[in-house]
Formats: sequence, C-alpha cells, structure tokens
Amino acid sequence: MNLKKLLIILVSFLLGFSVHAEELKEKKNNNTEFNVYTGMFDFSDDGKRSTLIGFQHQNENLNRDTFLGNLSPITGAMITADNASYFYTGVQAHYKIGSLNLTPSFTPGYYNQGDGKDLGHALEFKSEVQLSLELPKESQFGFSYNHLSNASLGSKNPGANSYMFNFLKKF
Repeated sequence: MNLKKLLIILVSFLLGFSVHAEELKEKKNNNTEFNVYTGMFDFSDDGKRSTLIGFQHQNENLNRDTFLGNLSPITGAMITADNASYFYTGVQAHYKIGSLNLTPSFTPGYYNQGDGKDLGHALEFKSEVQLSLELPKESQFGFSYNHLSNASLGSKNPGANSYMFNFLKKF
C-alpha cells in the first residue's frame, strides 16, 4: 500500500471517529488524544530521506502532575515511504503557554529498517519536541522535530532527524 493511500485511510478514520466522539461527548469527558502526523524522515541525509506518516495515542486518565510538569504515557507508530517502521511507547510532558502547547517526549521503541536507513540496532530512542496551537473543538495543529538514536548500542549509530506536521484531536 502506498503512502498516499495510507494517509487517506488514517484521515478518514480520524474524521469518522470524530463524528462518533461528538455523540459520546455528553456521556464522558475527553480523555483520549490521537495525533496523526506526516513529514520527512531523516531530512538531513540526502541519500536516505523519506516521507513518513504516523499515529500516536495518549490516555489523559493516566496523566500525572509532577515536579517536571504534567506527564503522561504515549504509544505510537510511524512508517516511511521506504517501508522503514518504528513502534514506540514512552512518556511526554505537557506545558501550556496561552493557546500554545509545548510537548517534549522520550520514547524507546522497535525500529525495522525495511528498504530505508540502517540505524544500527532494532532498539532506538526517540527524543521529540512539539509545538502546537489549540484549535476549536478539542483540536490542535502543530509542528514537531525528533531525533532517533540507538545510544551506541549497535556497531554504528548514524541517527535520524525528522520533522512532522501534527493534527491532534481529543475524544
């Protein structure tokens, strides 16, 4: 399946889920956030850059206020046009600055090279920072930057720098 078809399916799913979520809104609080994103994987490597698409879930019932800010677990996956994939789970912090949100995160995960870049190990660590703007109806639009690295666990550690455009929706 090509990347455009996958993007259309994900957006259709999100919009369909949004309609269902409006029906449930009166019955429960908005406690789940979905983040659909697309961008450029390893934009700094001319030879292995590739478009990417991904999906991330956060359950706000698991949020905790700590001395580091509001922390919550996240889980997600991304795939590139070169069939490289990354499945991850970790933690994110949330800082609200007016209608802007600053969201740094750290997620270890499983990386599969596919036909994409060899990052040197199956275990990769993603450090990310996201800046998003609140929109009506419990939505946000944002931009994020991340770095994947295996922390020198493998024989090589080239890393990958990526940027994404994000659409976030609470249900």
